[in-house]
Amino acid sequence: MSLLNQIQDDVKDAMKAGEKQRVHALRLIVNELQKAAKENGADELEVLQRERKRRFEAAEAYRDGGRADQAEAEEREAELIGSYMPEQVSDEELAAIVGDAVAESGAISAAEMGKVMALVMPQLKGRADGKRVSNAVKELLVP
Repeated sequence: MSLLNQIQDDVKDAMKAGEKQRVHALRLIVNELQKAAKENGADELEVLQRERKRRFEAAEAYRDGGRADQAEAEEREAELIGSYMPEQVSDEELAAIVGDAVAESGAISAAEMGKVMALVMPQLKGRADGKRVSNAVKELLVP
């Protein structure tokens, strides 16, 4: 069963259970997945990552604006989206993968960070945020 079909089934279940907020959030996800598939055939995981990131950014903006209730709603949606994504890698596993990539690329300075990122990101597709990976690479490359 594809991810889109799974989410569509979850929409039906949420409708039957009367969970209006969940239905709304899931419908938005379905819409984005269908739109991405139609436009450019984007990977479902990339769409989920993008939408999850948008929700966290919106939550931060709402908090800055003093709208804690809206921020919490956005965070709940981000968590819902995250439930359809692969489990995130641990810090230890991330450090090991980054360490291997640094050794493989021979990078020794922050100027060569792109080489390391190019090796690491395909391995972690969907299992770690780019910002988190970037910070791990910087820790190893910058003394």
